[in-house]
Amino acid sequence: VQLQASGGGLVQSGGSLRLSCTASRFNLNWHSIGWFRQAPGKEREGVSCISGSDGTTVYGDSTKGRFTISRDWAKNTVVLQMNSLKPEDTAVYYCAIDLGQGPFGRRCGLRASMYGTWGQGTQVTVSS
Repeated sequence: VQLQASGGGLVQSGGSLRLSCTASRFNLNWHSIGWFRQAPGKEREGVSCISGSDGTTVYGDSTKGRFTISRDWAKNTVVLQMNSLKPEDTAVYYCAIDLGQGPFGRRCGLRASMYGTWGQGTQVTVSS
């Protein structure tokens, strides 16, 4: 499985970006997907995830209320809508898939160790 995160860019504080996670030759639908980010000199941080079974979502404390994760079923894509961006949101954003529990998995979490396959990341820079 090859994941691709896209949609990053440079935005002013308070602005919005929409990230997409896609996969070639693999159906992401019904699999638990997580979004993570890593800023220079910091550990990888869980941003949000969506479960494969019923679409249950989880958000990190720093992104709750500002970010929304969802699926675009027709496009085989998991979207992370980021609003009210802050300079501290600046990081490389990665999507990852939890293949360990297979499709329709109920588990969705923000620990990086839960996910075995990662995309290459997309840079998000928020200027003040």
